[in-house]
Amino acid sequence: MKKRGFIFACTSKSESEMLSKNIVLTGRTYAPKLFAIKEGDYIFLYNLDTDILWGTFLAKGEPSYDKTLEIFGGKYPYYISVEPLNEIKKVNNAGRLLKRLSISWKDILTENGALYLKSILDNELFVDIKGEKLVDVDYRPPIFSTTLWDYPTQSYGDTKKGNNKYPGVTPAFIIYNLIWRYTEPGDLVCDPMAGSGTTIDVCKEERRRVVAFDIVPTRNDIIQADARNLPLKDNSIDMVFIDSPYGDNIKYNDHPLNIGNIPATKEEFFDELEKVMKECLRVLKEGKVLAWLIGDQWAKGVFVPVGLKIYERLTKYFVPIDIVSVVRRNQSSNTPFWHSKALQHNFYLRGFKYLIIVKKASSNDKKVKNLKISWGFYER
Repeated sequence: MKKRGFIFACTSKSESEMLSKNIVLTGRTYAPKLFAIKEGDYIFLYNLDTDILWGTFLAKGEPSYDKTLEIFGGKYPYYISVEPLNEIKKVNNAGRLLKRLSISWKDILTENGALYLKSILDNELFVDIKGEKLVDVDYRPPIFSTTLWDYPTQSYGDTKKGNNKYPGVTPAFIIYNLIWRYTEPGDLVCDPMAGSGTTIDVCKEERRRVVAFDIVPTRNDIIQADARNLPLKDNSIDMVFIDSPYGDNIKYNDHPLNIGNIPATKEEFFDELEKVMKECLRVLKEGKVLAWLIGDQWAKGVFVPVGLKIYERLTKYFVPIDIVSVVRRNQSSNTPFWHSKALQHNFYLRGFKYLIIVKKASSNDKKVKNLKISWGFYER
């Protein structure tokens, strides 16, 4: 099995605790990286205060999450046990070394990258790394910090997520970003329109529980159910993700209850999706998030702002959190022929989807009407 390398930062205060307990801990920011570790992967510890790199360790067991963990007052609930590969050694001026290798301690290393760092710690001669790939940029997608999300491929990592041949398949990185922002390991995620099962595959890899439904299931771990009538208890779900039809532009199946067979030009389409919204509200726990991926429609000279209409209906029941623009890369119209037609006939191809993020109201919500904001003002 392919191994990888992981460098985790510490301070002089946390270094002794981690080294003595053979444990690596982190907070929410770097939790996705820690949970990408598999048993036997190489681990290094980088002291930001002293600029010392410690190693080499091997990951022992699986990554864990424990919000009651008492080490450092519970500020770092994501952790994994490690064991020294041999004698623990160190490298001084590690920042300069990493810079020379074009490595950041935030990166995930390839197996060769990890072995090269190990060889330096062991003061051994390693193979010439000229042309070698030391950083694995494809293993886990970034957690985006802006409202513009772009991705090169539908899936990521060593295992397939969903089926990229499925019509309108959901990009796996969207679910990855959402669950690491709005859930914790062990939380229960629901996908009422599961399609090819991308949500299931991402959640299982990131150690979330998941329940998925579809009107016509495509695999055994998707339960047959209508998203307007889910077989779930009230207030039982920690996050809902929906990649719903945008109208009848894609032929999913011939089921008579399939909302995707209703044109977006008919108000009935939005009425039926509003029933799905109400069902999501019922099953979500208070304060928890619903994320809805949706695109607009332009067909035969008629534009339907599907995303705006969905947002309008969602905010009848939910508290808005934000709207993300997801770049569309792999749609069938992204060809020279269609780009030429768009310019020739003066219309626009769909370049993005909306990711509308809302939540079920809770007693902890801020009162917007009393919110005071100090805006900056700049002379021109």
